[in-house]
Amino acid sequence: MFNAQYFRTFITLVETGSFTHTARRLDMTQPGVSQHIRKLEQYLGKPLLNRHGRRFTLTDSGRRAYEYAIKLFAEHEHFRHSLDNDSLDSGDCRLASPGSVGLMLYPFLLSYQQMYPGLTVSYSFAFNGAIVQDVLAGRYDLGIVTDLVKHADLQVEPWHQEPLCLVVPADFTGTTLNDLTGLGFINYSDGIQHAAQLLKANFVDEFRSMNRFPQQGFTNEVSMVLDAVARGLGFTVVPRLVLETSPWQRQVKELSLAQPVHETLYVVTPGGSEMPRRYARLLEGFREQRRQALYGYAEEPSFG
Repeated sequence: MFNAQYFRTFITLVETGSFTHTARRLDMTQPGVSQHIRKLEQYLGKPLLNRHGRRFTLTDSGRRAYEYAIKLFAEHEHFRHSLDNDSLDSGDCRLASPGSVGLMLYPFLLSYQQMYPGLTVSYSFAFNGAIVQDVLAGRYDLGIVTDLVKHADLQVEPWHQEPLCLVVPADFTGTTLNDLTGLGFINYSDGIQHAAQLLKANFVDEFRSMNRFPQQGFTNEVSMVLDAVARGLGFTVVPRLVLETSPWQRQVKELSLAQPVHETLYVVTPGGSEMPRRYARLLEGFREQRRQALYGYAEEPSFG
């Protein structure tokens, strides 16, 4: 007999790689997890795991069963959430974004949830690749990414442009590219790309590449990068959202530059599906808030 819970247990086991972690995540016993896997193997008539003591690898049937289960639950979630697409004030809000966006967007969504208790916010802070996979698998209805994604099963639309900021220690007195070279660079996941874009636009005749700047450190958590700058360890380039939400705002400063450069944010949704109205309202509300904060009542830069 088909049992969706057996497939759910199997998905969790594959993703955690551990019977112990699966039992903990699903609030089950380890024998219960093993029983679900045996029942699923009996139902499918194929072994799904090659067992090596406490470890396991997937058989060919196991890999195919996992791929099928992911699609099965993705379709289920898409169907379930499509039933309340017209509701503005209730329903699940399942989305993901990089930390640079989520530092401000997540609190914004929580404020909406306070006003409309019928909303439920599930938010994931993740890198672009993981966000795309989560949307494809149906774990999230919507993702916000910083790269233009091209995928046949996804719909990708430009959403918002956020200014990039050159941030230095508060006591830094330099103004030239050589001064920045002497200070050194603090990197993060998108740091090199952002810095190259901003410096190339503002030091046209001098900038060649980021290789000239000594890298003074790296963190994969963008919300922490300004801690290193505040300590005088180097400069960095971040979206203004990061600067505005940083607890180190007073220990750093933004260098004024003549040529503004923006990071484009894209909304990623499953192809062929209609975005629930509550998402459209929430995203437009946040974008309007940023527009007013950055430009008064002027329009933000175009996507051209």
